[in-house]
Amino acid sequence: MVGITGSDHPLISPIKWQGYFTIKRVFDIVISGALLLILFPFFFLISLIIFISSPGPVLYKSSRYGKDGKPFQFLKFRSMYVDADKRQLEMEKTCNESNGAIFKMKDDPRIIPCGKFIRKYSIDELPQLINVFLGDMSLVGPRPLPVHQGDKLVGVEKSRMTVPQGMTCFWQVMGRSDLSFEEMVRLDIEYVQKIGFRTDARILIRTPIAVITGRGAY
Repeated sequence: MVGITGSDHPLISPIKWQGYFTIKRVFDIVISGALLLILFPFFFLISLIIFISSPGPVLYKSSRYGKDGKPFQFLKFRSMYVDADKRQLEMEKTCNESNGAIFKMKDDPRIIPCGKFIRKYSIDELPQLINVFLGDMSLVGPRPLPVHQGDKLVGVEKSRMTVPQGMTCFWQVMGRSDLSFEEMVRLDIEYVQKIGFRTDARILIRTPIAVITGRGAY
């Protein structure tokens, strides 16, 4: 995929937002670094539970598109069996629950015994704090899509990649997988249009409630 920069789209002015992105990056480093230190014992416990539930790597890695369409290795706690990606390719051919460029399925047979719990409460997303600390992602921004799914974006949909991709975003706090792909893209574009400290703060404040309720998480 050809890289996409903020200057390629009128919604973002790199010069105007240079200060915002700099401060945002410092905030990301400080918060993600602190949380990684605090949560280290919890990471160990979750890793042990996952391994007992389904022997294999405890971390799942996938190639995703970051800001400006640059690929990176996206980290999650593994909530599915080790052959989940291979099985998804087969399921996409026959399953009617695919949501645009997003593949989500209720009662997914690939999920391991502890998987539903860690997905419902977004525990599987915590390793992305490493991505944030390394600069692949931000705490707030559109969710990064897998490369093969991001390639399906067309036109204005690609504007979602002109900003840092994040752990949480508008549609993460407004229904997650209960929303259609079109609604997700609309909310991502709305984020790009309203990008700023106030918007990020609104999303961060609403994120704990979304995690606790588990609405749309499967």
